[in-house]
Amino acid sequence: MISIQRLRPEGLVVSPAFSHVAVVPPGATTIYIGGQNAVDSTGSLIGGGDTGAQSARALQNAKTALAAAGATLADVVQWTVLFTEGADLAAGYGAVAQELAAGEPALVTAARVTELGVPGALVEISAIAAVLPHG
Repeated sequence: MISIQRLRPEGLVVSPAFSHVAVVPPGATTIYIGGQNAVDSTGSLIGGGDTGAQSARALQNAKTALAAAGATLADVVQWTVLFTEGADLAAGYGAVAQELAAGEPALVTAARVTELGVPGALVEISAIAAVLPHG
């Protein structure tokens, strides 16, 4: 069966939270999910100053976007997570870790930034996913 390979090469740090390399086979459909914040369908910020609540909503929004393209969390090849300076990283990761846990986790890039485009947003999550052809 053709599958996406997620690799953790010898000589690089071993983490249950992320892989280092992903190899997407030919024929897969690539899906790009733009940065998702903790906003509802009207654009109102959800979660106030609670990094965990905002992270959970941003992930829910990313899942909604993935589903619109026919993908799930299992299809994500790479996550990019931006936290604002001062955001509680433990609360943010803690709110989404269980949903993102996988035997072969996606690649993850995380960074702290001064601020995000949505005033009051503490987290923004984007993704690249790949869906293999059925058959």
